[in-house]
Amino acid sequence: MSALTIRISRISPSVSDIPLPQYATEGAAGMDLYAAVTEELVVQPGETKLIPTGFSVEVPPGYEAQIRPRSGLAAKNQMGILNSPGTIDSDYRGEVKVILTNFGKNAFLVKRGDRIAQMVISSYAKITWNEVDSLNETRRGEGGFGHTGMK
Repeated sequence: MSALTIRISRISPSVSDIPLPQYATEGAAGMDLYAAVTEELVVQPGETKLIPTGFSVEVPPGYEAQIRPRSGLAAKNQMGILNSPGTIDSDYRGEVKVILTNFGKNAFLVKRGDRIAQMVISSYAKITWNEVDSLNETRRGEGGFGHTGMK
């Protein structure tokens, strides 16, 4: 698998201590994102905070950066991302921020340099609509949520 090279920039020298996104293991699809908060931040139960990461990216056309929750934070602390996955479009040049939400019952402390989310780079296809009077039949048809049962 060949690597895609993407331009990244720290938003200022004041975040030089915050790691840039990085893979934790060789097989990881998502890169860890780190909190670039200036002081400790408490996210109360039911509260959502916008957490800075200290960098901006130049995602190539045909790709997006998806911001996703970290499974460990979700399982252990009920912390997630409200609009998961969030999308960073190829024409966005602002700082990447994480919409961190506390779905739990206890306050959660975010400290500078904490791993708060993950980012996956994904390709997508641009489409054009072909409006028709009807769609091709399938075995499933219009069967919706839970239509296949529990077995």
